[in-house]
Amino acid sequence: MGNTDIFERMAAGYDIPERIHIARVAADAIRAYAGDAKDKAAVDFGCGTGLVGMNLLEDFRTLLFLDSSPNMIDRIRQKISELQIPNADTLCLDLEQETGAELKADYIFMVQVLLHIPEIEPVLARLYEALPPGGHLLVVDFDKNEHIVSDLVHNGFHQGELISLMKHIGFTEVKAETFYTGKQIFMNQDASMFILDAHK
Repeated sequence: MGNTDIFERMAAGYDIPERIHIARVAADAIRAYAGDAKDKAAVDFGCGTGLVGMNLLEDFRTLLFLDSSPNMIDRIRQKISELQIPNADTLCLDLEQETGAELKADYIFMVQVLLHIPEIEPVLARLYEALPPGGHLLVVDFDKNEHIVSDLVHNGFHQGELISLMKHIGFTEVKAETFYTGKQIFMNQDASMFILDAHK
């Protein structure tokens, strides 16, 4: 997946206070949209070291931590083992290169992942295929930010454009809203974050 080599190098020192805080904020937003999903299977797509998903373990029946970085997956495996978490598993998979045919879940959430994927439509289409009818894809990412210029990441997304793309892929009901604004949270720039709920 996009920028995997960078995350391989970052894995050991990834869990800094700023990222832990943003992960909690994102998890709260996901929890509000997921509602009562305690009997559902979920995937933390692009999980990194599991900072978001670890906050949501009690909200789903099972939670699969998925990332394309083996080092990130090693970190979350350590956490699952040390804390003896019974309803969590891991999968190292690059959905940009692989079909993900074995991937199935009622809910898939991804936090600040989409901005690292150069061609987002094929990946979103594969995630659509992983969901059953009635399933949800929850995307948390940055609103478009013209102050950011980078060859490595998208500089955020227009919610309306992303909603249109989701409907083009096949999602029947899509809604999005900005839920958080913070100082220097996106490449040292002030930025806002949205959550998008795409319902299959």
